[in-house]
Amino acid sequence: MVDSSPVRQTRAVATPRLPSYVGEAGIGPWGTFLAQVDRVLPHIGHLSQWADTLRRPKRFIVVDVPLRRDDGSLAHFEGYRVHHNVSRGPGKGGLRFHPDVNLAEVMALAGWMTIKTAAVNLPFGGAKGGVRIDPAHFSLAELERVTRRYTSEIGLMIGPEMDIPAPDVNTDERVMAWIMDTYSMNVGRSTPRVVTGKPVSLGGSLGRREATGRGCTVVAREALRRLGRDVAGTRVAVQGFGNVGGTAARLFAEQGARIVAVQDVGGSIVDEAGIDPAALAVHLGAGQRIDSFPGATPIADDDFWAVDCDLLLPAALSNQITAANATRIRASMVLEGANGPTTEQAEDILADRGILVIPDVIANAGGVIVSYFEWVQNASNFAWSEDAVNARLDRILADAFAVVWREATERNIALRTAAFVIACSRILEARDMRGLYP
Repeated sequence: MVDSSPVRQTRAVATPRLPSYVGEAGIGPWGTFLAQVDRVLPHIGHLSQWADTLRRPKRFIVVDVPLRRDDGSLAHFEGYRVHHNVSRGPGKGGLRFHPDVNLAEVMALAGWMTIKTAAVNLPFGGAKGGVRIDPAHFSLAELERVTRRYTSEIGLMIGPEMDIPAPDVNTDERVMAWIMDTYSMNVGRSTPRVVTGKPVSLGGSLGRREATGRGCTVVAREALRRLGRDVAGTRVAVQGFGNVGGTAARLFAEQGARIVAVQDVGGSIVDEAGIDPAALAVHLGAGQRIDSFPGATPIADDDFWAVDCDLLLPAALSNQITAANATRIRASMVLEGANGPTTEQAEDILADRGILVIPDVIANAGGVIVSYFEWVQNASNFAWSEDAVNARLDRILADAFAVVWREATERNIALRTAAFVIACSRILEARDMRGLYP
């Protein structure tokens, strides 16, 4: 029997509450996160008394990151690290380098990490970090110095049993190696478990680089199966062709899907006959713009949202699907590869139009799952094969999605609300059982 699609949900009327230190600038991703928490409260019974635990980060730090540039001049950047909640275990969350990074965004991303780790039942809490810098304008040596200084500044916040950073936007294995080395030098011993997403030669896990994109395809497969459909023949539009979007596009194509549109920072292209993700990756890797890819038709970035497809994968940044473009989307399913790509208003519009949204907290959880595997492997000094990693990832995500789908169907709520109900119940039960000290 084919399950009915849990698209619609009851709208909350509560106004998002913003901590005083956030101010009006917080009514972006942080306001979205608070509104998502408010939608859960009618479904969690007595645990709602602990709701303010989720509305307030446990701690955060804002640091100055000075840099001596290659030409001898000085520059300063603002860095952040946020622990949103650690009731279920040490904080876990990525580090991003981006010129638009701000405290409210990092708080929201940390909050979503809290939900994500609980939704897939990992023994972690939620954390996130960022430095407000555009890495495209700095040399590799300058980025290393920024990373090492940032690591030293937040050293009191991170640790293998306290908070474990990982790669995110514009950070990678090399950045994680710099963080691990800096932390290890500061504490006087090699500490590979302080970060995940490391190079394999430094204790990184096989399969970690592709884990988030692979997880997207696993969740899509499970959702399509419940709708009586298959990945093969599905027309996919991908926004963002980096590690997540590029990997997911390739794996979708290998399973018989057709990539009909791609957008990245260089433009947008469409080809109803199908775009070869491997060929596009080679094209972009050679320094060519996406709109010069042979055989595809360049389109305006705004028209990307109106491309006729079955599955839309936003895998770039937050707040990409808004009230302004949600009415143009022609996909029947939105799979959130990025963190927070859909605003609250946009999600309501998509629900009214019968478009299924598979939320980021389950859709892109593959990365944190394999990060957990890496952390476990480092603790035991034993490396798993890539096949074992991928098989464990598939099983955990498929099982987690089944629980979320069942919750959504039984309560007649959206998948995001269902994921939040499951995650918040686990988090707040842990908070309730631990009690208050002193």
